[in-house]
Amino acid sequence: MTKEIVRFRRLPGNEDIPLPSRATPSASGYDVRSADRDFILESQSTKLISTGLMVELPAGMECQVRPRSGLAVKFGITIPNSPGTIDPDYRGELRVLLRNEGLEPVSLCRGDRIAQLVFHSFSTPEIVECQELKSTERGQDGFGSTGIK
Repeated sequence: MTKEIVRFRRLPGNEDIPLPSRATPSASGYDVRSADRDFILESQSTKLISTGLMVELPAGMECQVRPRSGLAVKFGITIPNSPGTIDPDYRGELRVLLRNEGLEPVSLCRGDRIAQLVFHSFSTPEIVECQELKSTERGQDGFGSTGIK
């Protein structure tokens, strides 16, 4: 089995920003870092953060941008559109939308890990309209229909 390759390009002036990397060999997420100058993310505010990187995904692969659990539990930092999706045809700068849901301002520095990237293959099925769908035992029972226990 050949390993797929995801290519990253550092934007000029960001040679000090590491490429995304996994914190442990078994981690599914690759940490991505802030390329912005040091800043304070005020409580209940949202900011679009630069990573200083552009990405080239292989055909049929998406990249999901997810919050880092440590930032969420310690400071209330999240990604409001989580998971953000990067499509394989996007060639602009990878940027991350951060929101401080905490009660206190949070200081973030250039080079701090701000999000994680998780890569997935996807399919593009043909979409067709029909007059009827096959029935199932569950049927139309939705939210909460399977109970808690």
